[in-house]
Formats: sequence, C-alpha cells, structure tokens
Amino acid sequence: MKKAPRKRLPILKTEEEIDRFWSTHSLKDYLEDTEAVDEVIELAPALARKIRERSRKRLLTIRLEEWRIRRAKEIARRKGIPYQQLLREWIGRGLRSESVKTRRRAQ
Repeated sequence: MKKAPRKRLPILKTEEEIDRFWSTHSLKDYLEDTEAVDEVIELAPALARKIRERSRKRLLTIRLEEWRIRRAKEIARRKGIPYQQLLREWIGRGLRSESVKTRRRAQ
C-alpha cells in the first residue's frame, strides 16, 4: 500500500483558525509533526469526567446501502484505517460543521 505524503502542521494564529482547522482535520495525520513530552498534566475532576463520558462508545445500528459501505471500505483501505473509524470521523466532522453553522446563525 502506498503511504500518503507527510502533512505539515500549518501556523494557526487565532482561536478561530485553530477551531476551523481541527474541525476538518485529524491529529493522526500530523503525528510525525509532534514531539513527545514528559510533562504530566493533571485535569480537574469535572473535566476528566467529561472527557471520559465523551470517549465512551455505544453500539449503534444504522442501515446503509451496500454501495455506501463498499465505498467507505475502499476509502478507509486507501487511508489505512478501519472503515468504522472513518465513518465515525465523517460523522464527527458533520456534527462539528453543523455546530459551527448553528453558532454563526445564533450570533
């Protein structure tokens, strides 16, 4: 399988640029551009609880057309990730996009 070219992290100057960038990109694509740190960060208990709650997964049954599943598997294979992970990323991206649109309309 051909490996995708290495992506470089862009220089993001504002919170809005950071939010816009990470709402459409995955950190796993930029791991080579990061460095290990030894610093331990202690989270407030409420924040740690919120993170745990958000990361919990629940089984969901969704009916998709065969061609959509095949297409998702093809794309996931090219990206080198499981197709369920790809579908979760797409759903997450859609949710973030809708949240941004809703916030803009509310302003």
